[in-house]
Formats: sequence, C-alpha cells, structure tokens
Amino acid sequence: MSNTPTVPVMTAASQIDSRKLTRNQKSIVGLVIMGNIAEFFDIFLIGFVVSLLVKPWHLSGFEAGVILACSGLGTVAGAILWGRLADKVGRKGAFLWCIVLLVVFTALCIITPDRGWWLLAILRIGVGIGVGGLNITSIPYVQEFVPAKHRGLLAGLASVFIPVGLLLGAQAQQWLAEPIGWRGLIALGVIPVFLLFWLARVPESPRFLQTHGRAEEARQAYAWALMVPVSEVGELPELKKENSASFSKVFGAHKKSLALITFGSFCFILGSFTIQSWGQTLLKDGFGYTASMVGMMFTFVSLADIIGRLSSAWLSDIIGRRWVMFSFGMLGAAGCVISATASTGTVFFIGVLIAMMFGDGAFGILNAFGAEQFPNDVRSTGLGLGYGIGATAKIFGPALMGFLIGGSAIKQDVTLDAVPPAFFLFATLLALGGITYLFAKETKALQLEKI
Repeated sequence: MSNTPTVPVMTAASQIDSRKLTRNQKSIVGLVIMGNIAEFFDIFLIGFVVSLLVKPWHLSGFEAGVILACSGLGTVAGAILWGRLADKVGRKGAFLWCIVLLVVFTALCIITPDRGWWLLAILRIGVGIGVGGLNITSIPYVQEFVPAKHRGLLAGLASVFIPVGLLLGAQAQQWLAEPIGWRGLIALGVIPVFLLFWLARVPESPRFLQTHGRAEEARQAYAWALMVPVSEVGELPELKKENSASFSKVFGAHKKSLALITFGSFCFILGSFTIQSWGQTLLKDGFGYTASMVGMMFTFVSLADIIGRLSSAWLSDIIGRRWVMFSFGMLGAAGCVISATASTGTVFFIGVLIAMMFGDGAFGILNAFGAEQFPNDVRSTGLGLGYGIGATAKIFGPALMGFLIGGSAIKQDVTLDAVPPAFFLFATLLALGGITYLFAKETKALQLEKI
C-alpha cells in the first residue's frame, strides 16, 4: 500500500485564483469598462441636453423633471429585466442586447421634433432599459472570470470608469454644443454599436455555462481565460444542486440580501443621480454660470468621481466592502450638507464635488458587493432585482427636484429655494445607506462558490 499523500486536485476556479491575469481576462475587463463608459455617456448626456433645451423649448421644471425621470424609469425596468435574463440566457447575450437597445433608442431621440419633450421622455425610457441592464450584467460577467483576491477591484472597474462618460459629456457640452447642437450631442450616443465587434471575441461566463449543464463549454471558457489548452484546465468547481433561478427564489431564500441591496442602493442612488441630473441646471440657471463654465465644472466633478470610485474598489479588497460603503456614505453626506447650506455658487460646487467623490464614488464597489450577496445561479437576478427596485430613486429624485423648482411652460423659474431641503434629504439618505451595508455579509477574498 502506498503511503504517498494525496495531492489535492486543483479546480479550474483555483487555477484562476493562483495565476496572474492573462491578456484575455484583461480583455473582458476592458470590454465592460468601455461598455459602461459608452452607455453611461449617453445617460449622463441627457442632463446636459436638458440644460440646453430649458430656454429654447420653454421647459418648466415639471417637464424637465419628467424627461430626466423617464431615463430613471427605464433603468429600473432594465435592471430587473436584464438581471433575470442574464441568469436565464447568459451574461454575454444580455450584455449584447443592452447595447442594441441603447443604440436604437438613442438614434430615435435624434429625430425628436422641437418642443416634443413628451416624445423625448418616452424614448429615454428605451435608452434607460438598455443602460439599466448593462452594469447589472457586466459585473457578474467579470466576477466569474477573475481571481477572488482581486475581484472587488476588477469587478468594481466596471463601475469605476462610468464617470468618464460624465467627463466626456461635460467636454461635449463645452466644446461641441454650439457647433453641432443638441441633436448632434445625442447622436454621439450611438458610438457603442462598435462594441458588438469586441463582444463577439469573448465567450460566455464559465460559471453560467456550468450551472446550465454545459460543462464542456465551461471548460473551453476557462481555457480561454487562462490561455491554455482545454486539456490543461482543472476539474470544474463543485456546485451545489440548485433549482432554476427565479424572482420567487430571491424573495424567498435570499430576502435579507435583497432587502439590504434594495434599500442601500436606493439611498445612494437618489442623492448622486439627482445631482448628476439637476446639478448642471442649478449651476447654470440658479447660480448664473455659463454653459461652457458648467461643462468645465462638471469635468472636475467627473474626475473626483473617478478617483472616488477607484478608491472604493481598491479599498474593498484591503479593508473590506462593508467599511468602505459606510465611510463613503458618511463623507458623501457631509458634502451634501455643505451644498445645502451654501450661499454662493463656489461653496455649492465644493459640496457637490465632495458628495460625488464619495456618495457616487461608492458605486466603485456598490454593485459588485451587491452581486456577491447572491450565489451563482441567482447572482444577476438578485442584483438586478435589488438594484432595480432601489433605482426607483432615479425616478423620484429628478421628479422631486423638478417639483420643488417648479415653473411653468410659459416662464421657466429655476430658483435655489429647493436646494436646502433636497440636499439635507440627500445627506440623510447617504448616511442611512452607509449604515445599511454594515449589515451585509463581508465577501472580501471569498471564492464565488463559497458564497
């Protein structure tokens, strides 16, 4: 009888964890980064477009709020719809159709007639459905290809560079608004169509393939990620026997995780998305800055946001996800208090800068952490449902600001009376959001199969 000790078999997931990132793994991270930048460039751009249309279209605060709120309505539907479909038909297929929807509805926005604010609002719902699903499908897509010890940062990168879309939108408004007009600005949103060629070169998620009984395709996907022959891929990781993903399963077996993600997302989204949507109009028509100056100011906002998101994603693999969310929520709340009590445009802008750097900067890890609260078979469904319900804040926030600002279709009346109550509310919600994530399960460095 041999006394040779048994050598543990290294699984494909363990191979992923034990090796450096390959070119192919970097490619899929790069794909989702570019996808999120391109698609959120479009969703952010509508804030700049509305600020340009307020006077020539004689938009009331209500009408402008409806346009912005409809974008939010679309993202709610998109997150829920595509989160479910990503667990049903695959991360790659859902990612593809999100891009297609964005491009098609953005192209239709270009032909909106003057003063056709209601048609623009309806079309923005379609754009939002595409955008709402993109981040929800892309985060699990990355998570299921990369090492556990760097998963917070690498999956977070899908959200980290979203503010580059805001930066590009600010630059577009500053330099292109006058020569190409608002229709030309919207036309820039069809550029993501070229990402479909990149997507065609990457495989479906190996974890998704394995949970759907497609073991050989899963091994091929692992081989692609590791850049080795299929014969060198280890055993597939053992998965628990699960029933098919469904909303009822999320509401039943994972209701605590769903409640945490829903409320936490709502709190962080309401403040940051409303600032993104209305910040330009408040600075331009409330404090009297020129459109080009607002564009330059939001260039700094987007840079601060990028730094904040990169910091939250990086810190999540060092101090843990929960404490990152808590600290960023509190710091973002402090920025909102500064804006709420501001008596000058400069102080208001400083508050916005801090609020976006930390309150919105938390999104570098928020959705990645949310996805980690659910097992493989319902990861996208759970994240999409929780984030989607929470993203109703994208409807309530802009609509609330539109209601508080008021005005009529005859006379636009953007005043700053709405700033103190709104920004104190944002501060409260960001603080509550940070506290909420302290009750989530810490997932730093855990393999997905052990969640």
